[in-house]
Amino acid sequence: MDFASTLLRALRRDAAGVTAIEYGLIAGAIAVAIIATVIALGGDISNLFATTGSALSSAGGSSL
Repeated sequence: MDFASTLLRALRRDAAGVTAIEYGLIAGAIAVAIIATVIALGGDISNLFATTGSALSSAGGSSL
């Protein structure tokens, strides 16, 4: 019984795992924000590249 109570007290004082969990949560939140931004702007970015590509091909002519 003494070993178990000593172990529980030691686990309560150990805070190293808590910071790792916090960093994991922050990384997860950043990943969700990036995914949401890509989904929200995906169509606009695709249209921008298509417009730019067609403008470049018409400006360059058929010299290639």
